[in-house]
Amino acid sequence: MKKTSLVIMAAGIGSRFGGGIKQLEPVGPSGEIIMDYSIYDALNAGFDKVVFIIRKDLEQDFKEIIGKRIEKIAHVEYAYQELDDLPPGYAKPADRTKPWGTGQALLCAQTVIHEPFVVINADDYYGKEGFIKIHEYLVNEMDPMSKPFDICMGGFVLGNTLSENGGVTRGVCQVDERGILKGVTETYEIRRSEDWAEGRSEEGTPVKIPLDQNVSMNMWGLSPAFLEELERGFPEFLAGLKEGDVKTEYLLPKIIDKLVHSQKAQVTVLETRDRWFGVTYKEDKPAVAAAIRGLVSEGVYPERLFDVK
Repeated sequence: MKKTSLVIMAAGIGSRFGGGIKQLEPVGPSGEIIMDYSIYDALNAGFDKVVFIIRKDLEQDFKEIIGKRIEKIAHVEYAYQELDDLPPGYAKPADRTKPWGTGQALLCAQTVIHEPFVVINADDYYGKEGFIKIHEYLVNEMDPMSKPFDICMGGFVLGNTLSENGGVTRGVCQVDERGILKGVTETYEIRRSEDWAEGRSEEGTPVKIPLDQNVSMNMWGLSPAFLEELERGFPEFLAGLKEGDVKTEYLLPKIIDKLVHSQKAQVTVLETRDRWFGVTYKEDKPAVAAAIRGLVSEGVYPERLFDVK
């Protein structure tokens, strides 16, 4: 059986824990946070290791709140995403405060990822189905040495991923009849509008999207070889930034979309009908907590996920 890892991108957590940090807001009946449910589902699906990508200045607090607890039930590694962790010849702009994005986050974990892995966001609830399908793909179908890159993705139904409290950003996917990704477009401020969803493109153009459209929630099944491609592409990304641009990020959906269009990657979309939950807005928390309580009452999860403190 192949070894597999769960990689959680958590470097976007605020600099002070406690009040208002969405990734660490309790949503479960025993004080569980969203990450707990992702870890529980991934371990049950067969993943062997958990990699947390965090900021170095948060290490002590992060380990106290979740890391040390998870270390008692799984093999845990840490990687650190920092703004000044750049290739030779590049320096952080003095006024850059925004992280470099999910592509750079994964690059920072290159030294601790040696096996096929699934990567997710820290503040999204994905459900069980995606982890099961991706683990099965990584173990039984993926060729980790394939060129083009052999990638899979948890494909969520747009209507299952919207917030009632404001617009959200999603990678809107074009998928062919074989379930192969043909492209993914970052789309912003998506909101439900009767039987459709409406949002805007990167250029600000209004777009209309069917509610049953597949979207990416940054749940990708990848091989260690993909990290080498990220390493090659990062200097090119940095060199292409316009002077004064301190916000553009090196993002996984854009990177993979580019690889798909250049025929350097083939992405199998593994559709899941599970409903996404996330604390995008402060007002989302009560609905997420209620949804988790519902899953507990249905027997999907135990009252207490992990019997450790």
